[in-house]
Amino acid sequence: MKPLIIVTAFILTLNLAQSSFAQDNPRSDRFTAKEFSIPPTPIFDLMGVTSAQVNRTSDIKDFKVDWSFKSYKLNPNLALQSQPVWEIFYNRKDLNKYQKASVFMRKLATLDISFGTVQDENSDRRIGIAGKINLYREKDPLMAKELYVDIGEKYSMEKTELETQLQDLNLKLDTTTNVLEKPDIRAQIKAAEDQLMTQNSRRMEEINSRAKIYVQENWNASGVDIAFGKVFSFITDSASSLSKLRLNRSTALGAWINASVGLGKKFLLSGLFRTSWYQEEVDFLLKDKTTLDELPQKAVADNTLFTMGVNLRYGSPAFSFFVELFYERKSLKTPMEALDKAFEVPSGNFEIVSSSTKWTIVNPNTLSVGGDWRISRNLLINYGLRGIFDKNWKFTALTPVVTISCMMR
Repeated sequence: MKPLIIVTAFILTLNLAQSSFAQDNPRSDRFTAKEFSIPPTPIFDLMGVTSAQVNRTSDIKDFKVDWSFKSYKLNPNLALQSQPVWEIFYNRKDLNKYQKASVFMRKLATLDISFGTVQDENSDRRIGIAGKINLYREKDPLMAKELYVDIGEKYSMEKTELETQLQDLNLKLDTTTNVLEKPDIRAQIKAAEDQLMTQNSRRMEEINSRAKIYVQENWNASGVDIAFGKVFSFITDSASSLSKLRLNRSTALGAWINASVGLGKKFLLSGLFRTSWYQEEVDFLLKDKTTLDELPQKAVADNTLFTMGVNLRYGSPAFSFFVELFYERKSLKTPMEALDKAFEVPSGNFEIVSSSTKWTIVNPNTLSVGGDWRISRNLLINYGLRGIFDKNWKFTALTPVVTISCMMR
């Protein structure tokens, strides 16, 4: 119950801060349809601390911070995400530069970099960095020029008419000799000035309305992303200092492809294939056949982890629910197979005690259910229950995972 109370308080605090900022900052209500969804950061994807391990494709155009907690522990598991090419070259009030850019540069503008850290169940501190780029998008909200072009023309004409009207009214006020007409002229001037002053808010309200419709109609647009990343897992001491690198799948170099396909207006089908390269530490006993002494030994073998999964999501722009099947497999399937590649038995009367060999176990099958709730334009909570099964589909664990994503705009 305590974790739930803390998470709820955290969400309420973010909402209150966001509302306060929106009231103090007149630019905060400016909306451009930049993204259809706000999934967790790619580095959290690679670390496996997201509610869904197969996330939808995305194109985040603002700085984003994610907080994740897995199992029943609350830890400061944070990730930061940004798009440097977009931020440097195309993040302008006017989208003309982006809309006139080449196809290659628009794809390069989707490159996002994320950096994050989590503390896992073994109290290891994991630190990683990841990059992601979009290869294909069925819809690009920033290229939907036809949505807003008539709004610009409409308010440009209105501004010209109001400025001309004000000039005429001011001239009339200065030249009229009828005192009784002046109050009416001044009222007309004030009305015209009020219209000019509210032009920006009225224009943005109209843009917001159209952008909202566009996002609602295309929330499950298809796309393809590729990503890559590196994660380091450190064993920590009692003072939380990083003391030693953990050699297993928690320290890995990964590359993956993620694709999503919209099915009608309510469904989104997503798939993932990832390869992770890492060093596997194997513990075993070496037996001296003469003395029968057994000596503890370690060996390090290069291993590869293949992961794939499929996720079916049902919902809308505001919320969705998913069911997901996830599968993992090592290229070296047994510890003895790893030892054959990494360890040479010393010459003499020695042998490996095969029953003593052990390494980090990978339970290959995961079945998850969960969803997400877009609390506001800038805040999203992802939640899920992850059921873990062994190779024979025997149930081994149930892990709750929650991720909170906040756009920094």
